[in-house]
Amino acid sequence: MIMSKKLEKMSLHELWQLFPIFLVEHNTAWKQWYEEERDTILSVVPSESIMRISHIGSTAILGIWAKNIVDILIEVNNKLDLDAVKDTLVNNGWLCMNMTENRITLNKGYTEQGFAEKVFHLHIRIMGDNDELFFRDYLNEHEEIAKEYEVLKLSLWKEFEHDRDGYTNAKTNFIKKYTNLAKCRYSGRY
Repeated sequence: MIMSKKLEKMSLHELWQLFPIFLVEHNTAWKQWYEEERDTILSVVPSESIMRISHIGSTAILGIWAKNIVDILIEVNNKLDLDAVKDTLVNNGWLCMNMTENRITLNKGYTEQGFAEKVFHLHIRIMGDNDELFFRDYLNEHEEIAKEYEVLKLSLWKEFEHDRDGYTNAKTNFIKKYTNLAKCRYSGRY
C-alpha cells in the first residue's frame, strides 16, 4: 500500500502536478457554495473580528469560465484580528498556504488525492486591501470586458496548466488595467 505524501511536505512542483490549472464553464452553484461557506465561517469566527466578507475571483464574475475554486475575501480591522481569524479557521479545518505581515491565504478542499468536490481559497486582509472587489464589480458591469478576461484565461490554461504562478503572472496586466479603471469609476465605494 502506497502512502500519500502530506500536502505540507510536497514541493511546489508536486503541488502543481496534483492541483493543475483547470477551467470549467460558469456554474451558478458557486454563489451558493460561497454563501454556505460564508455562513460556516461566520459561525466560528467572532463577528467583531470581521469587517466584511465577500465573494471574489472569477467564480464571482457572471457567465465566464473559471477554475472551480471559490475565492472569499475577509477584511478585518487590524493585525491582531488578522492573526485571530487565521488561528480560528486553521483550528476549523482550513490549511494555511501563505502568510505575510498583512495578508494570509487559507485553502480548503485540497487533499492528498487532489481536489475535493468543493474547493475554496480564503484571503484574509486588513480593511481596504480589496482590489478584487473593484475588479469583480467592473467585470460584472462590463460583460464585454468579462468575456475578454475569459478569452485570456482560456488562452493561458494549457500553457500554464502546471504553473500556477505563471498563470497568475500572465493575467496581471489585464487585472491591473481594469482594477485601476474601476478604482477611478467607483471611488469611495469600498
